[in-house]
Amino acid sequence: MQQKPETPKSRKSPKLKRMGLHERAAARMRTMIIRGELPPGSQTQETRLSKELGVSRTPLREAMKVLAAEGLIELRPNRSPRIADIAIDGISELFEALAGIERLAAELAAERATARDLARLRTLQTRMEGHHRNGKLDDYFAINGEIHNSIVRMARNTPLREAHETLISRAERARYLALGADRRWSNSVDEHADILAALEARDGEAAGRLLGAHVARTGTALLEVLATSQAKQTAA
Repeated sequence: MQQKPETPKSRKSPKLKRMGLHERAAARMRTMIIRGELPPGSQTQETRLSKELGVSRTPLREAMKVLAAEGLIELRPNRSPRIADIAIDGISELFEALAGIERLAAELAAERATARDLARLRTLQTRMEGHHRNGKLDDYFAINGEIHNSIVRMARNTPLREAHETLISRAERARYLALGADRRWSNSVDEHADILAALEARDGEAAGRLLGAHVARTGTALLEVLATSQAKQTAA
């Protein structure tokens, strides 16, 4: 017996993957931690966070497990979770690794990026410079991260992109704090302009060198911010 052809109504529509409650809560908490709204060393208050994030305690606790895996939260037996301190000892190694990955990405991107890729990067650069002029740090930081991620994607190397995603999630809070270093914000904008110019010129050697140095300087700036903060606490 011949089967009837499948009609549009009988076909099952593919289900779109929706972000779960705990994933949305984790994303919001991650942003709060990065921007210092949940400062290092502070204890999490489930009741307040549940209300603020609009979720019950179950997805909130699942969100905390996600952030604990990223090193942003410390889960403690029989005690409230706390926002993790920034591990100063690992800063140099983390940014050394990131600088190496992004340097290689820029070298490859200079060769492999399409004209459309570079045009989009130019648009992002213009928007980022506007946020800097207007003093909008949070908006600036979001575009800045998008630019770094775009350059890595333009390299069109999946293992490289995956390695970058793993490390950049650990460095987000540190990158945000580094902008508080003396003149780092302004210098960062100028460095990004030079990197873009090298990419547009298809100069992989220059693009890689400039981006690697840019990331390394961010790590150095962060260490300066942390040292200043510790000195103030000691003097208090």
